Amino acid sequence: METSHRVTVGDSRDLSELDDDSVELVVTSPPYPMVEMWDDLFARLDPDIEELLESGEGRAAFARMHEELEAVWAELARVLVDGGIACVNVGDATRTVDGSFRVFQNHSRVVDAFEALGFEPLPELLWRKPVNSGAKFMGSGMVPPNAYVTLEHEYILVFRNGTDSRRFEPGADRRYRAAYFWEERNRWFSDVWTEIRGELQSLAHDDLRERSGAYPFEVPYRLVSMYSVYGDTVLDPFWGTGTTTLAAMVAGRNSVGYELDEEFVQVFADRVADVPGYSREVLEQRLDAHRSFVEQRRAAGETFAYEAVNYEFPVTTKQERQIQFYDVADVRRVPEGYELSYRPVGDGDAQTGPDDSR
Repeated sequence: METSHRVTVGDSRDLSELDDDSVELVVTSPPYPMVEMWDDLFARLDPDIEELLESGEGRAAFARMHEELEAVWAELARVLVDGGIACVNVGDATRTVDGSFRVFQNHSRVVDAFEALGFEPLPELLWRKPVNSGAKFMGSGMVPPNAYVTLEHEYILVFRNGTDSRRFEPGADRRYRAAYFWEERNRWFSDVWTEIRGELQSLAHDDLRERSGAYPFEVPYRLVSMYSVYGDTVLDPFWGTGTTTLAAMVAGRNSVGYELDEEFVQVFADRVADVPGYSREVLEQRLDAHRSFVEQRRAAGETFAYEAVNYEFPVTTKQERQIQFYDVADVRRVPEGYELSYRPVGDGDAQTGPDDSR
């Protein structure tokens, strides 16, 4: 199995390099309107935003920031296949503008924008971010009534492009080999993720991660595994430190990214040689976790009805029998980006990657 990965230094409000219906999944985290670390970026995109902030017109600045994002969302509607999924990680913002403190609900504005483009909203996820305890004391502290709750979660908004789900031929190898374990499904498809702690860190430098506000690797890796299959292409129009591309590499999907800051792209290039080892670490953790799950169920006297075809362990459902993991064997630089080769992980008879049939 091989995958390709391309990163363009450029503005994702124009994705003209991408053909219509050329990607199957979008996983991204845009700059959050009204979060101060991104004020300069939005001001460069639209100088009027800086003037609105300086004059205390917070609502108008908020609306103009979202107009810049909406130009990207419109491009996603074009390049995403019918039935393709878009996952947008976004947080709301709290801010004092012109002496008034309020919350700016980024998530609801993004939902409205996608619905206006014909996307169907699907159930969203919340993931809880560890917050410094000192940040909890906002407003009047320990006395009522003027304290404010702390925002300790972010939204993963999930949209389908059109009304129908993607279709596959019966028994499609690339789909069933990309299955996840039953216990992973129960955890990943819960609407609240409380256990994301960043144990699996991305390859980016810490200072760049802070500058980009990058999400932990576990977030895009789950989403890529949940909403795409082997051979799919994943797009991140707000590439940042490349965490989505890393997730696609580890998960055996193709990827495309757009990033305005070339420094982020160069740092990723300097560390991409670490991807094979990182890939093995991630897959070993998933396999070890499943083996522990099997041991716990057996210790409780439970049995399994199915055996995995490619591994010497049982699985809970028939859909998991064909599951096959592939780790990264080789990373090659090419003019367009990177090409990766994979090899099957674990025991069993599978020695080739899944086919490219749709």
